Amino acid sequence: MNGLIEDFKQNFLELDRWKYLVNGLGTTLLITFFAVIIGAVLGFVVAIVRSTHDKTGKMKVLNAICKVYLTVIRGTPMVVQLLITYFVIFGSVNIDKVFVAVLAFGINSGAYVAEIVRSGIMSIDNGQFEAGRSLGLSYRQTMISIIIPQAFKTVLPALANECIVLLKETSVAGYIAIQDLTKGGDIIRSQTFSAFMPLITVAAIYLIMVMTLTHLVGKLERRLAQSDRR
Repeated sequence: MNGLIEDFKQNFLELDRWKYLVNGLGTTLLITFFAVIIGAVLGFVVAIVRSTHDKTGKMKVLNAICKVYLTVIRGTPMVVQLLITYFVIFGSVNIDKVFVAVLAFGINSGAYVAEIVRSGIMSIDNGQFEAGRSLGLSYRQTMISIIIPQAFKTVLPALANECIVLLKETSVAGYIAIQDLTKGGDIIRSQTFSAFMPLITVAAIYLIMVMTLTHLVGKLERRLAQSDRR
C-alpha cells in the first residue's frame, strides 16, 4: 500500500506532473468536439449525395467523388491519415498541430457518419417520398422536411456511438507530437520511469469518459424507444 502511495506521489504530485494529464485531457476533448462537428457536417453532405444518386440516378460525378473518399478513408488506418495530413499535406506550412488533428479526425469520422446516415435515409419507405411529392413538395423539400428527420431519429444512437469511437481514436494524436491525454501519461512515464501508474490512470480516464457517454447513449435509446411506442 505504501508503495502505491509513493508511486502516486512520484508520478502525479512531484513537480505537479498531474498537470500533464489535465492539459492533455483538455486537448483530447477539444479535438474530439470539433472533429465531431466536422464529421457530422461532412457525413450528412456525403450521405445526401449518395442517397440522392441511389434514388434518382442524379449527381453521378459527386457520387463518384464520394465513393472514392469513402473507399480511401475507410480503407486506411487513422494514424496513417493523421501522419499524411501533417507531414505531407501541411508539411511545408507552419500550422497548428491541433488544427491538423481536428481536420484529420473530422474527415475520418465523416466517412463513417456518411454511411450511418445513408443507411438511415435508405431505410425510410419509398411511400414517404411519394407522400411528400403528392403534397406538392419538391425532392429537396421532401428530403429536408420528411425523410431526414425520420432517418436522423433512426441513426441517432449509432451516431452517438461514432462519437465514442472518435474519442478513443484521438489517442493517436501524439504521433504528431500533440500533448493529448495519452501523450501526457507517456510524458510522465518517461520522467519517472514508472509505467504502471500513469498509463493505468490514462486508461481509467478514457474508461470513465466512455462509460459516461455510453450511459447517455443508452438513455437516449430508451427515450427514442418510448417515443416510438406513443
